[in-house]
Amino acid sequence: MGPVAGPVMVGAVALHPGQQFEGCTDSKQVSPSRREALARRIRAESLAWRVAAASTREIERLNVRAATIVAMRRALDRLALPAELVLVDGNPVPELGEHRSIVGGDRASHSIACASILAKVTRDRLMRRLDARYPLYGWASNKGYRTREHMEAIRRHGPTPHHRITFQGVLQTELDFSPAPDPTSGPRRDPPQDPGA
Repeated sequence: MGPVAGPVMVGAVALHPGQQFEGCTDSKQVSPSRREALARRIRAESLAWRVAAASTREIERLNVRAATIVAMRRALDRLALPAELVLVDGNPVPELGEHRSIVGGDRASHSIACASILAKVTRDRLMRRLDARYPLYGWASNKGYRTREHMEAIRRHGPTPHHRITFQGVLQTELDFSPAPDPTSGPRRDPPQDPGA
């Protein structure tokens, strides 16, 4: 089950022919410290890379699948060079044009695994930064995913502007709470659309 808070983050990586990063596989199977080390190498040594986001507001307006496609398009459009072959993790995405989809791609394709690592590291960093602004929700540890403690915090304190209000379990709290105020001064700012720039 996906996150109930925070943006969708998508990575795109172009590798040199035959390039491999030892230990790079499905980001969920790699320890946080190893992911960070791999992300540094991928950014420094790959042919090109980009991480792009779709904001919580876009997820609410479009739905999570459509927002993910928006983030994919941004990542590809902002890649420093045109991709000869686009590999996509999961099912086909007709909106992307010509590509090859691979179910379980982060285990079957090294470039998809690298992109997965970059997206995961970037999103986790963002959620840690947001945790400093909204410390009641445990985002530094749960990264916006649905945990018992996170859902209880939403029930007790209401959702923030970074919660996906229409997601099951979050919507019901909207009946009882207004969004939690931003504890920082100034207008609300959405997460950057292109954290990999």
